[in-house]
Amino acid sequence: MSAIFRVAEVRATLEAHEWVWASENRDLIAAHWARRVAGAPAMFNGRVLMAAGTQLDGEVFSASFFATDYANLIAWVEHGFPDSSVANGFAMGALQGHDGGFVLGQMGSHTANAGRLYFPCGTPDMSDVTSAAEVDLASSLTREIGEETGLEAGEYIVEPGWTIVRHDGLLAFMRPVRLAMSAEAARARILAHIAADAKAELSDAVIVRGPANLDEARMPGVVPIYLRHAFAADQR
Repeated sequence: MSAIFRVAEVRATLEAHEWVWASENRDLIAAHWARRVAGAPAMFNGRVLMAAGTQLDGEVFSASFFATDYANLIAWVEHGFPDSSVANGFAMGALQGHDGGFVLGQMGSHTANAGRLYFPCGTPDMSDVTSAAEVDLASSLTREIGEETGLEAGEYIVEPGWTIVRHDGLLAFMRPVRLAMSAEAARARILAHIAADAKAELSDAVIVRGPANLDEARMPGVVPIYLRHAFAADQR
């Protein structure tokens, strides 16, 4: 299932939820995690948030999140999203230079998604939950931009509103991020950040200027859906 639509507001909350699939597949998950850690020892099985329910009410999109082990999430993803009652929900910032080029990061070899091309994003965790049990996706988005790219708040503007993109088990809460520099200049900044950080999540940055540049084999499904929509809008 794929979908893309705009909303003015996102309301995300942390709720109690029993993930039956994870409970019923403990042995499968443990074996899968052991294989993944053997190939990438730096991976950490922390607590992350997944989406269990969503609702669209006019211009407001609501999502309820629950906490689970990262091992549960990654096993579910890599076994083809076998339980459709949940989603891997995350905020993602679509970086675009003032010359129109989009800038994506290539995940490093030590990460779970090595070689894949993403806009800055990250699965939310308990640090994103406020005292009112709200999941602060807006702050998650800007934090990931800083951590992954080194770009600072004064170097970009995050546009209001959200673009919701669904594909298979992925649920991306996306916002356009307008850079105060060209795509090439942004790539140079990101490469400098990577070079200065021994634990950098990214290994490279890639510029996409049109549909012909889409490397869909290395992109999670939500990224080409968003980019094709953005390029089509630019043609209107």
